Amino acid sequence: MSTQANLISAADLERDLEFALQAAQSAGERVAGLRSSGRWQGSILADIGDQAADGLLQGLLRGRYPQDGVLSEETADSPARLARARCWIVDPLDGTREFSEGREDWAVHVALTVGGRCAVGAVALPSRGQILWGLATPGRERFGLVGPGALSRGDGATAGPLRVVVSRSHTPDWVARFAELVGGPPPQPWGSAGFKSALLLLGAADVYVHKKGLKEWDTCAPETVARALGWCVCRLRGDEHRYNQADPRNHEFVVCRAGDRERVLRALAQSGALEG
Repeated sequence: MSTQANLISAADLERDLEFALQAAQSAGERVAGLRSSGRWQGSILADIGDQAADGLLQGLLRGRYPQDGVLSEETADSPARLARARCWIVDPLDGTREFSEGREDWAVHVALTVGGRCAVGAVALPSRGQILWGLATPGRERFGLVGPGALSRGDGATAGPLRVVVSRSHTPDWVARFAELVGGPPPQPWGSAGFKSALLLLGAADVYVHKKGLKEWDTCAPETVARALGWCVCRLRGDEHRYNQADPRNHEFVVCRAGDRERVLRALAQSGALEG
């Protein structure tokens, strides 16, 4: 049994999962309600949504888990979290621009790391009425979906071309070359790392690649759910992520089926993604 598994019991996992689901759902409902009210538009709506969701999540976390570390995009960071084996990593509103534009590609991320590794994660897609969740602790993997649809396991390989999803705001030249190398159609640009990851896990795409601009709160919950489903998650050269680090930058992010890993990494190298 791994060190991570020794740090958290089965009962704790169930308690933490229930909390993550409820917290993600509550935050999503709150900001969706703010948008549907029509009282705010544009950047003001984005700011209000961010702060409303973060305030709710911070209150829930501090009340339920006062001994755990917390890392959130919208709250000033504290080095105190680095001394905690358990750290919650949350993005109260991932895809604020898309949220403020009335689009569906935004998400709420709630994740727990234990010993720097993914343990529990929930990605809420309020505009779709879905919450993807996963337990990624080695030997205890489990996953599920609240709402319509069905999840796609990632422990196989893709027969044929790969459908690629990428960021709306970060699409350098190598992205198009990568899509050509894996034989797929032009890359699909979407907002929110959580939303793009969810497209893979819901069977609508096959690989998500990104090089810079991400932080731990963008990737932790999506990675947790993806790992629980057997998908490969790594950096552009194939090395794995660590969480609850002093520097929360987590730029490189690749999600693909486990059987496609070598194919994807080879195409990334050939596309020029590793340069610069």
